[in-house]
Amino acid sequence: MTFRQLLLVGTVIGFWTAKAQDPIFTQSNYIQETINPAFSGFEDNDRIGAGLLSRVQWPNLDLQINTQYAFVNRSYEYSPSLAFGLGVNAVWQYESFNNYNYAQVNFNYAHRINLNNGWYFRPALEVGVGNKSNRFRNLTLADQININSGFINPVSVDPFVDRVNTRFFMDINAGFIIEKEESSNGIAYWLGGAVRHLNRPNISIVEGERLPLDIFYSFHGNFRFPFLLDNSIMMTTNLMVQGPYNRLDVGAIFQLRAILLGLTAATNPARNDGNEHLVTSVNALVGFEYDTFRFGFSYDKNTSNIGRTDGVYELSVTYLSRCRRCNTDRSRKR
Repeated sequence: MTFRQLLLVGTVIGFWTAKAQDPIFTQSNYIQETINPAFSGFEDNDRIGAGLLSRVQWPNLDLQINTQYAFVNRSYEYSPSLAFGLGVNAVWQYESFNNYNYAQVNFNYAHRINLNNGWYFRPALEVGVGNKSNRFRNLTLADQININSGFINPVSVDPFVDRVNTRFFMDINAGFIIEKEESSNGIAYWLGGAVRHLNRPNISIVEGERLPLDIFYSFHGNFRFPFLLDNSIMMTTNLMVQGPYNRLDVGAIFQLRAILLGLTAATNPARNDGNEHLVTSVNALVGFEYDTFRFGFSYDKNTSNIGRTDGVYELSVTYLSRCRRCNTDRSRKR
């Protein structure tokens, strides 16, 4: 196989996730920092939030994808008219098939604007530095092998060999949230949107080539209401569009005191190919809270004809500090 063929395979398979779809987490319906920088400081009252999220996709296929995410943020509140959140997050993804690596660190700022009557508007800006690479230099190409003698030449004549490098790029993202919380009856709701890769960074690993990253759009909403005394139900939805690809998640999370039970359907509403399924997976979540920590486990059951994949697994742990400016310790908004 020539280097050009290997590069084509690596581009089609390795960069499918990078160019067509950003890493998407099943648990983003309640760890929204993964999709929108406006959730930095969302809990208000000088509280600190942090979390870890680990995802293993298709462990039974050769194309196994591992994705890790971490975040920490804090709200700063000086008055009803002056409040903001600062945060940092990092994501790392590795594909076993072709040694594709993607890593990025982002810094974000979210400002809170009081619209009165319990409404708040939170615009946010996020700036990050990313890195993408494939270990093509570790491959032995066809022109390096002498079949008769078995000798392997350390040098290839393929002109693309010396043009493959690790790609570093700057990434600019933005988002917003409009929210209202009615403390008297326990009802809360918000709507938000995020736009990633506003600067269309070049992610090509070949020098002199350009592969701009498609803009990622996300529109999401949440409606939470009380259920049987101290319990609650949270309805969620999240529409994501990037290039020709789209995904709409709809679901609900039931919080029964310290236990969380969730069910989400991942759908493909555009169905660019007539053979594509409308519902691509059904995702179950179970979690529990202990003091200031919340633990979650989710499993995605594939419903398409992609074959036996053993689904997708996610583990998460999040931390939320106690309410420093409240007379009584306020529970999480999410």
